[in-house]
Amino acid sequence: MSTTSSVTARPRHGKGKPLVDDKPSLCTESHERTAANSELLEFGGSLGTLALMIGFPLLMYYMWIGTTYYNGKLPLPLEGQSWAWRIYWTYYIFEVACYILLPGFTCYGKPIAHEGGRQLKYHCSAYASFYFTILVMAALHVTGYFPIYTILDEFGPLMSVAIISGFLTSIYAYVSALARGAQHRITGYVIYDFFMGAELNPRLFEILDFKMFYEVRIPWFMLFGFSCAAAARQYEQFGYVSGEALFLVMAHYTYANACAKGEHLITTSWDMHQEKLGFMLIFWNMAGVPMSYCHCALYLANRDPATYAWNKSTLALLYISYLFVYWVWDTTNSQKNSFRMMEKGSFVKRRTFPQLPWQEVHNPRTIATDCGEKILADGWYGYARKIHYTCDVYFAVTWGLITGFDSPFPWFYSCFFCIMIAHRTMRDVAKCRRKYGAAWAEYERLVPYLFIPIIKLEDNGKGLLIMPQENPSLCIIIDTN
Repeated sequence: MSTTSSVTARPRHGKGKPLVDDKPSLCTESHERTAANSELLEFGGSLGTLALMIGFPLLMYYMWIGTTYYNGKLPLPLEGQSWAWRIYWTYYIFEVACYILLPGFTCYGKPIAHEGGRQLKYHCSAYASFYFTILVMAALHVTGYFPIYTILDEFGPLMSVAIISGFLTSIYAYVSALARGAQHRITGYVIYDFFMGAELNPRLFEILDFKMFYEVRIPWFMLFGFSCAAAARQYEQFGYVSGEALFLVMAHYTYANACAKGEHLITTSWDMHQEKLGFMLIFWNMAGVPMSYCHCALYLANRDPATYAWNKSTLALLYISYLFVYWVWDTTNSQKNSFRMMEKGSFVKRRTFPQLPWQEVHNPRTIATDCGEKILADGWYGYARKIHYTCDVYFAVTWGLITGFDSPFPWFYSCFFCIMIAHRTMRDVAKCRRKYGAAWAEYERLVPYLFIPIIKLEDNGKGLLIMPQENPSLCIIIDTN
């Protein structure tokens, strides 16, 4: 059987070189193009090659330092040096494992319009993770293996690690989304897109939802840890824990516990449904919240309790009022989010601690909208709009108030939060007016009060007017143009 070559030899010319066509045949060119297009990316694709380009030079330096300055041993932190990287990322990986491995509640988020109405499945294990974290931390502290106030001694290095980690994780999330083609609602402004995020729902093993992970576990568990560390430091130094330190432990415990027990309720929230995972969410939850909201605890840990002690009557008033406002806040959020789940027919009551009266409103008054959704105009939301923000502001103020007035730093969160929540309120009002139109106008007519049942919010065409009911002349005008 004869065969035919794809390259045909021609008569020799000149110095005896065969005259061969330098251009590949159409067959060869087509084959190479097909192979190039179908070939799998090597070395892990874009992210793998980026890791090699960055990681290998670092490995070269690491080996040289070990060979030259550590007598051929692995360079490790010496006694007295910071272990902040190990502490922070051990905690991070521990919480990842808790998220995936511990039992939890399964529920589904809102339909995703650009994915054909697909609903994401959420494994809500924050409640089990919270108490397991407390158990492990208590065991480490009691045994002396890792006293909890170590995180106060290492606060500066830990904050540096958290900041660097927040930036690095944000860069990875942004580049990863672009490399995988997972970006959504990109504006084309790189810095803005990096800040707001590129990917809507990044996940690990289709179990761990990173937005859910950052929203609850990292910031609020850490904040509770700092307040516990402040109490432990007081006990170590003075032999007792002050009422002010216990107040912060109570405040941060109730907040973190509420976030954990209500994790399944935030699956239908704006953050989960619309916000993308970018620098704003990643950095803020990895570093911003735990490392800046904790200055009230840091202040108490570094001072003699006698210098900021409140009298017993004031302390009792703070405790009682805080627990009352917490009840309003917890049940308000529960009413709103359980109403959303009831609309979908997916509501299941969880037996988590604490079970409070009026967590759900049955057969509530609602307002139908043109987009098919309903507006809840009953329960706490029948008294005032954004009433849960009022509670948040009260929390923020008391976290500063418990430390006194000698330092501005414990008051950072109070001031920052009030400014932020005012901006968010104006944004939410404008968004709801655009989205719901006449239905929202009807809600504002039925419930004219904002924050508390004596404050009205009106639009005069030039801005938003915040007016006390009893004296409308004492109004605040916020320019929204």
